[in-house]
Amino acid sequence: MTVVVELKTVEDTHEFGRRLAGVLRAGDLLLLSGPLGAGKTALTQGIGAGLGVRGDITSPTFVIARVHRPDPARGGRVTLVHADAYRLGEAADPRAEIDDLDLDASVDEAVTVVEWGEGMVEQLADAHLRVRIDRRDDDTRAVTLEPVGGDWAARLATLG
Repeated sequence: MTVVVELKTVEDTHEFGRRLAGVLRAGDLLLLSGPLGAGKTALTQGIGAGLGVRGDITSPTFVIARVHRPDPARGGRVTLVHADAYRLGEAADPRAEIDDLDLDASVDEAVTVVEWGEGMVEQLADAHLRVRIDRRDDDTRAVTLEPVGGDWAARLATLG
């Protein structure tokens, strides 16, 4: 079951991320793909808001990964690990660099969102959610959610 959602504005992207956060739980792995400027970080900002995590969510391109702990004052319930494998794609062995990040150490207890991670991080979890974001000429975003294993299809059906 693939779900496609059209989002007209960045605010809509944030709001959809908040809604998506409602079906997320510790151990979830999301792989975000799409061209530069498509809205991967904007979606992650919405997810972070929905999870009630601490700190501003910005693109982790230069630091590779950021950990955002739950903020009880914001209803935080689970840690968000936000990684960006964009620069790792140029490495001779990007999977070795992913291993160096120790994402597998936190994947069971956090929601892990990896931008540009396809082909590099799928082995971190038995099931994952592929999220493809395409930005159209009119700035509308087409977000395609593709569940891979687990109970993702059932959870996505609850998004409505």
